[in-house]
Amino acid sequence: MSVQIGEAPPPVDSGPRREERGGAPPDKSGKRSRSALPYLLLLPALAVTAIVLGWPLVRNGMLSFQNLNMTQLIQHVTEWNGFANYSDTLGSENFWRVTARSMVFTVVNVVLIMVGGTLTGLLLARLGARMRLLLLVGLILAWAMPIIAATTVFQWLFAQRFGVVNWVLAQLGFTSMADYNWTGTQLSTFFVISVLIVWTSIPFVAVNLYAATTTIPRELYEAASLDGAGAWKSFASVTLPFLKPFLLATTFLEVIWIFKAFPHVFAINEGGPDRLTETLPVYAFVEGVGNQHYGMGAAISILTILILLGLMSYYLRIVLRQEEEEGGQ
Repeated sequence: MSVQIGEAPPPVDSGPRREERGGAPPDKSGKRSRSALPYLLLLPALAVTAIVLGWPLVRNGMLSFQNLNMTQLIQHVTEWNGFANYSDTLGSENFWRVTARSMVFTVVNVVLIMVGGTLTGLLLARLGARMRLLLLVGLILAWAMPIIAATTVFQWLFAQRFGVVNWVLAQLGFTSMADYNWTGTQLSTFFVISVLIVWTSIPFVAVNLYAATTTIPRELYEAASLDGAGAWKSFASVTLPFLKPFLLATTFLEVIWIFKAFPHVFAINEGGPDRLTETLPVYAFVEGVGNQHYGMGAAISILTILILLGLMSYYLRIVLRQEEEEGGQ
């Protein structure tokens, strides 16, 4: 075949394409291995969590289906009684009374902690460097104090005869409070417990909220001030939208921590007087260990977990709904 001058040469047939020759497609094993790498890295932590948390939970669940007291424990006898522990617990008026008390106790303390922690965190954001450092040191010291040590301090502060609180109130003119027994009634005992819990919990909220405020761009406040926004309007339009995810997450954690709080309640007065300040964790301990009905205590603890999960499921739906709304914007 001859090619004339000025004509384009015919295309050279280089044979079938790579795909037509049966060439292998690009290897996807590398992408799969990279996508599986995070899960492989999580395996050690998940294994430790399953051993440390999962196994005791399984054992506690098995124990809740047994009739176990000191006699069976000494004789190493396993006596299964099915759902008897659960039916007895759910049929007890005392259980539902303690459950309602625990919910009210949780709501009141979480509201106080979130309000106090938010105000303290906003105060940290406005203070000067020296005063901020001083307040941060005080908050961290209160937060780092062991619970039993803090409980001992509060027992001394609210002691009937030599307590600092009674002495201060008497000096201020409230002479009837000079010998007041703060753990003698239900409300006064809960007051002491709530003050202790709020005092030890506010630092967590305040420090984290202050850290969240440092991520808010200053330009937004400048733009709000140029628009004539005052302090409250700047807080509502700039600060609050940025802090809302943090507040939701912190409230979620505080509900869990307060609902399952045990040492604060038990160490102050062991659920007294007359078991009127028992919350569900204390109630489970008293019924299980105190009365040596270990199967009953295990059943109450499992029900406590289920109640907490039920409360958290409603709250999680609110959080997820908000994230979907923010993602759609």
